[in-house]
Parts: sequence; C-alpha cells; structure tokens
Amino acid sequence: MTTTSALLDTRLLPADPAARSIAADLYATVASAPIISPHGHVPVEWLSRDLPFADPADLLVVYDHYVTRLLHANGVPLGRLGSDADPREVWRELCRHWHAFAGTASSFWLSDTLASVFGIHDDLAEDNADATYDAIAARLAEPGMRPRALFERFRIDTLATTDDPLSDLSEHALLVADPGFDGRVLPTFRPDRYLDPEAPGFADALAALGEATGEDTATFAGYLAALESRRRHFQDHGAVSADHGVYEPYTVALAPAEAERLLRGAIAGDLDTAGLRAFRGHMLWQMARMSVEDGLVMTVHAGVRRNHHTATFRAFGPDTGHDIPVRTEYTENLRPLLESFGTAPGFSLMLFTVDETTFSRELAPLAGFYPSVRVGAPWWFLDAPDAIARFRSAVTETAGFYRTSGFIDDTRAYLSIPSRHSAARRADAAYLARLVVEGRVSEPLAHRIIADTVDAIPRQAFKL
Repeated sequence: MTTTSALLDTRLLPADPAARSIAADLYATVASAPIISPHGHVPVEWLSRDLPFADPADLLVVYDHYVTRLLHANGVPLGRLGSDADPREVWRELCRHWHAFAGTASSFWLSDTLASVFGIHDDLAEDNADATYDAIAARLAEPGMRPRALFERFRIDTLATTDDPLSDLSEHALLVADPGFDGRVLPTFRPDRYLDPEAPGFADALAALGEATGEDTATFAGYLAALESRRRHFQDHGAVSADHGVYEPYTVALAPAEAERLLRGAIAGDLDTAGLRAFRGHMLWQMARMSVEDGLVMTVHAGVRRNHHTATFRAFGPDTGHDIPVRTEYTENLRPLLESFGTAPGFSLMLFTVDETTFSRELAPLAGFYPSVRVGAPWWFLDAPDAIARFRSAVTETAGFYRTSGFIDDTRAYLSIPSRHSAARRADAAYLARLVVEGRVSEPLAHRIIADTVDAIPRQAFKL
C-alpha cells in the first residue's frame, strides 16, 4: 500500500520541497517491500535455535564494531565494552557518549532501531541509561522478540550467512527441515583462510580440508579438488555465492608447475613477499574459474588493512574496530582474471570497495563493459546516506542502476537490518528524485527503478 507523501516520514529525503515530495512518493512504494539480504554475518544459530537475545548490550553494542570503535576513539577502553564486561555498564557507556555519534550512520541505524523495535524515541543520555536498558531488557524477554519472530516482522525474504568451508552446515539443514520456519536462509562460502598462506594456521587448515574431503591437499590438484568439493557441499545446502575478503584484488594465471611450487612453499611457510602475492593472486583467479564452472556468484571485498593496531589485536582479537581502508587498484589487478573469464557465460563477479575514488574511475567502467561485472553497493565505511548518494552519482552515469548489486547490509547486527535497508532506500529515493526534478529520468521510470533496486536487481545479481 502506498503512503501519501504528506504522511510519510521524510528523514534523509531532500530539503527542496519539490524533490522531497517526489522522493517521499518513491520511498513510499518500497518502504514496506521485503528485505533481500544476500550478504551478511548474522549467525545461523540465532535462527536455527531461536534462542532469546541475552541483554541490550550484547545485542546492540558488544559485537557492533561500528559502535565500539567510536566509543574507543572517544576514550572508552575496549576492555569495558566486551562480552565479559557488566552489560549494564556497557550500555551506560553508550548513553554517556551518545552525542559523539551525532551525524554518523550508526546514530541513524540505532535511533531507528530503538524507535521502531523498542518504542524508544528519546535520545540516549546518561540520565536515561538505566531506564532504556530496563525497557529493552523487558522487551527482549517477550516471545515476539525471538529471532524467528523478528525475521517475519522485518519482512526478510532472503538472508545469507557467512560460513567456513568446512562447516557441515547442519544448522542450515535444521532450518530447511523445520516446518515451523519458512524463511530463506542461505550459507555463503568464505574460503579466505584456506587461500592466504599468511592466515593463522594455514597449513593446519589445508590438512583439515584434505581430511574432510579425502583429497591430498599437499598437491595442487588435490588442493583444488578439495575446494571444489566443499563448494558443491555448499551448493547442495542452498548457497548462491562465494565471498572473498582480500587486501588487494590482484590476480594472476600461473603454470601448473609454478602453482605446485608455491603451494609447497606456502605449506612450509617459506614463501617470500613476491611468492605470497603470486599464490594469493593465482588462488583468486582459481576461484573465478570455479565460479564459471559451478555458477556461484563471486563477490570480492577488497582494500582493508585488517587489525591495524597490533596491541589491540593481540589483546582483543579481530573485528574490534581497527580495520582501516587503503587505496585499492582494480583495473590492472583484475585484468588477468577478466581476460580469462570476463565474458564467460553465467559468470558473475561483484566488486566491492571502501576506496570510493575507484567507483567512477575503475569499477563503473569495468561494469559498463564486462557482462560478468557488477559494482557492489557501498560497503562498510561507505554504507552511510551521504556515501550512498556519492556512489550513485559516481557510478550511474557510466554503468546505470542495473549493473550494481542492490543494497548489501553486510552486518551481524540483526536488529539493524531493517534500518540499514530503510536508509539505503531513502538515499536512493532522494537521488532518483533529483534526476526527476532535473528532467533526466521520468517519474514513472524512477518508480520502476526504485522497485527494482530492492527486488529485481539483487535477485538477478545473486541468482535468487
């Protein structure tokens, strides 16, 4: 049902009255559309076991590194924000520092979540910390706040998890077999630690891969066969994509003898810098080859220096807020892969970046030629309203709307999924309204486009 613009919440929509009216009407047509979330990090166990959430801090703060990193930057030690800290005190820290989040995407997402899910409309502050904590905790005890009930309430059509290649995917199988759950939850093949010789425990991971598949992963042919076997296992459980998080999107096609030599060196741990780069680049090329053969969509998330602060990593582990973007080059790094597979029928390569200078210079031109390439939606540090608007401006004139991925929330913060998709839909409505006002797109076509951005485009991009 379409809501009139006079009654519609106009957050993030243009200030200009004419554009705002058009944007409000555009947003109204998709505001309640089902959510397609084909790349994210919500643990499948939350849905397969449908356990209640522990407490407000555990759910909304502790595992959301968007939130913890900014608290840390404003003087809160990470040790006071972890899962072993007093959850009420963690919540108090968020409330004490809530003003520091003003203008951030986290502020929009969390404010929207508090209002739409918990009925809390006031700004967080130190003097309401205990009251808001108690209100949220009370709601979390209700049956309607279980993960499965929220899945239905949020109108989630499809949700993808991210899974280790050796996962037996039994939790996914439980969901599929459960007659009480009719949602679509898909695994995603994430093989990074089996492809990067510098990953902790690489040799042990390859040995475990060999044991699980019955292949000799000490040989390159056996190593590839083992990875192919696990990809088939994922497809048998509904997977539609394989995800790759890399520092640089470097690719290279190597002769079999050279690949064999590098594998031996990788297992022994004696590759030099050039050898490490060549091995990683060849394995990314091999992942593309496998995607051509088995049809899994290949998503590449490149350009992040993980664990930037060594002492913090040693004390608190990964995903604690100090993964920092770096300059990233795609055109030359991906050329060997695209020379081999860029025009292969059925191949789908989705390129994500946190270096927004690449959107107009490299990614849009690549997607504007290669049938296999799509530009991934703004990711991580760029999935905020102003950055989404810059993305549309940078990409659309070269590649259009239909060579992109659709919005990707890429989150473990389950309750923020509707808020993140709402922000993206509002940003797209604002951008399309400007094109309509400027006479660059007709209003009927703008309505078709915004509907496609939340449904047809991600369904096609992820072969759903």
